[in-house]
Amino acid sequence: MSIENMIETMAKDAKAASRGLRSLGSEQKDDALLRMAGKLLDRKETVMAANRKDLSAARDAGLSAAMLDRLTLNATVITAMADGLREVAALPDPVGEVRGMWKRPNGLLVGRVRIPLGVIGFIFESRPNVTVDAGALCLKAGNAVILKGGSEAIHSNMILGELLAEALHEAGIPEKAVQVIPTTERASVNALISLDDYIDVIIPRGGEGLIRFVTEHSRIPVLKHYKGVCHVYVDQSASAQMAKDICFNAKVQRPGVCNAMETLLVHEDAASDFLPEMAKQFQEAGVEIRGCPKTLALVPGSIPADESDWPAEFLDLVLAVKIVGSMDEALDHIETYGSQHTEAIVTNDYERSQRFLAQVDSSVVLINASTRFNDGNQLGLGAEIGINTSKLHAFGPMGLEELTTTKFVVYGQGQIRD
Repeated sequence: MSIENMIETMAKDAKAASRGLRSLGSEQKDDALLRMAGKLLDRKETVMAANRKDLSAARDAGLSAAMLDRLTLNATVITAMADGLREVAALPDPVGEVRGMWKRPNGLLVGRVRIPLGVIGFIFESRPNVTVDAGALCLKAGNAVILKGGSEAIHSNMILGELLAEALHEAGIPEKAVQVIPTTERASVNALISLDDYIDVIIPRGGEGLIRFVTEHSRIPVLKHYKGVCHVYVDQSASAQMAKDICFNAKVQRPGVCNAMETLLVHEDAASDFLPEMAKQFQEAGVEIRGCPKTLALVPGSIPADESDWPAEFLDLVLAVKIVGSMDEALDHIETYGSQHTEAIVTNDYERSQRFLAQVDSSVVLINASTRFNDGNQLGLGAEIGINTSKLHAFGPMGLEELTTTKFVVYGQGQIRD
């Protein structure tokens, strides 16, 4: 069977499974999620053995330390994955929720009810734990999903897919509701994004090249998890210690993720007091600083930034730093180089914080908090399938509700239109 025929068969099976998922009760879906959690823990040695194959190949291929970190499934990560499944099971089921009901003058009762999106094609890179997260969220929201992971995680993704299928079968849910594409061939992505007769939404999550390719070639609507060029702007009125804590956490706590700070903007009135000590703390943690000319004068050991550094998503211990003459300059820089992902301001001036909040056009805007909080779990959604940086139909972290839409329902007593 060709790759194209295999993917089409999977899509047809997912479409058939999605029909049955529409009427599944919460208890049955939650039962499957809890079974998945149990299987992860019971079979963690098997999962880690498969993951070691991926890690070995990734090291041979020269993947960075940050990428290896994202790829690793150890006992701690697997336990967290199981905990995440239990958390999703405990969340309210959005399917069937009535979003308003009103009566028309002719007596018609009109309302909106929340429904699944249908079949989701989810394309992602590196992080095999996403296989479980995405499968769980799609199932809870009543969607079938076809998962296409990166070639670097093929062994991990395949064993996780097997465990998910077993849990679905035991819970009486069609196994084809969650499928993992069993090939590393890029042709499978081309095939997947062409099947608009069977797939309702494509969600790509990964590097800039992947997102651009899928967006440009898909025949199916795309919800983009685009790159995270995240900024922290340290305003002239900022508390120096608060700013240091926030900036260090935003860059160093986990540099290989999309909500890590990539560019630090500092108001020139705060720079001489704040930046030398902040830079020293960064450099002691192994951060390479690429600075504007004013930054170079204040920070020994920094290297000159060039134009390519400002829109860069480093995903590593590398930080671009620019000293700005005003808040307007900071806002202009974010507008020019940001990716509508996450932006933060550190300030003690309420009016300036509110202006930043209003004028920055990103999915999450924070005042006096780390960019690392742009995460579905941290924001109270319970979990997320990704962070949508396009505005249709959801903007920001996509949890259960964002994996549904609404349809109109109308109750009548024989009304006809004049």
